[in-house]
Amino acid sequence: MRPGYDESPLNPVPAVVWALVLPMIACEALFGLAQLGFAGGGGPGAGMAMRQIAVERSAYIPELVLRLWQMRVFLLDQSWRVLTYSFVHLSLMQAVFVVVFCLALGNLIANVFRPWAVIVLFFGSAIGGALVYTLFVAALPQLNFQPLIGGYPAVYGFVGAFTFLLWTRLGQENANRMRAFTLIGMLLAFQLVFGILFQTGNKTWIAEVAGFGTGFLLSFVLVPGGIARVMAQIRDR
Repeated sequence: MRPGYDESPLNPVPAVVWALVLPMIACEALFGLAQLGFAGGGGPGAGMAMRQIAVERSAYIPELVLRLWQMRVFLLDQSWRVLTYSFVHLSLMQAVFVVVFCLALGNLIANVFRPWAVIVLFFGSAIGGALVYTLFVAALPQLNFQPLIGGYPAVYGFVGAFTFLLWTRLGQENANRMRAFTLIGMLLAFQLVFGILFQTGNKTWIAEVAGFGTGFLLSFVLVPGGIARVMAQIRDR
């Protein structure tokens, strides 16, 4: 075989990215097996029932966090929701989109960021998105805010990291850095059109935008050499 022709046409996805998406895939596989009667007792609607239970146990509920904050109470058995909500989804279609985006963007940023930095980006963006979402819930109690469920805030953090890499490269080329924000602009425009057409009233886009901002800002520190660069800037000041 000629040299180079035995190489895979697809870039192998790093193990750290698979480690993040496999729990999502496992959840959907379990829901599918339950729907087919191979798990969860079987029967009509078993998959939907199992998904609903998983959503109830994993969703991040900002109102609950605010009530616990007001009561000065910390419940360890509820705190994990800020992490687990990223791995369970309301539908198979939502999970497919999240997994595809996570694999594609994760593969790109994992070529630059270290494995531990990819993990920090994912969970840091999920947490950042949830916390900003909670602040909006506290500031606008008259509005109806849905619980957070699904990996979009974390994936938007990957979009933020990818935007940071483009922003940095365009700066090195003395090009217009605003071009780096084309992807997030397209995603937000799509969400706006979708919301107008279907009148969903869903406000979880706040967490997704916050996840993007968190991922972008974390990249300044998590990119190789970023911490040293930040510390040098602090010393210079």
